[in-house]
Amino acid sequence: MNASACLAVILLAALPAAAGTPWSLDFEAAMVTATRNDVAVPGDAGTPFSLVDDLSTDDDVAFRVRLGRRLGGRHSLAVLYAPLRLYSHGQIDAPVDFNGTGFPAGADLDAIYQFDSYRLTWLYDLVVRPKLELGLGLTAKVRDAFIELDDGGGNVSRKDDLGVVPLVHVQLDWRLRRKIGLLLEADALAGPQGRAEDVLVALALRPWGEGTLRLGFRVLEGGVDVDAVYNFALVQYYVFGWGQRF
Repeated sequence: MNASACLAVILLAALPAAAGTPWSLDFEAAMVTATRNDVAVPGDAGTPFSLVDDLSTDDDVAFRVRLGRRLGGRHSLAVLYAPLRLYSHGQIDAPVDFNGTGFPAGADLDAIYQFDSYRLTWLYDLVVRPKLELGLGLTAKVRDAFIELDDGGGNVSRKDDLGVVPLVHVQLDWRLRRKIGLLLEADALAGPQGRAEDVLVALALRPWGEGTLRLGFRVLEGGVDVDAVYNFALVQYYVFGWGQRF
């Protein structure tokens, strides 16, 4: 994790916690498929192309880990680390101007798309019932991203993107049966220059105590349209997760 994530973990440890089981740890692994990834750098002058349609993007495996701490009352905080890296390759029939570097038509291109996410989430429990928990909160997301293009012949260019994005967080835990439930989690926000959505729908199984297994589907979608960069992507996750309160 980077420095901001380490500071967030230290903050969690320093804060006073609720009685009972104040800590939670969640781990998630997923098979990842990109169904859209449109790029132009710079956004107002670069060549538009698709890492999915013009090139071929490999499916890959991704993971994420989250550490949470329940505070007094209905408040809780959590830090999340969610790295993502996808690899594309192929040829584009037309010349490509990417980030000020020209790539000739028909060149064998390799591309790397990174979208690592570090998040600090505050959650307030609106509803707390034996079979239903509903929370609403805010997420501060640090985006550590880049797109790199390489033709293997000396032309290499990389566009970095580091920034902080505020998101609205929603969390729903609906217990259909004693050991089976439905879980919905989302971080999302839209504005004039772009949008971001990270939504999980999963079946939650509770075979023991405070432990939870989940199987589900996650969608990561969004992007930005500004002079410096144009990029919109849609990534699908087929998720297996495990969580424990302690």
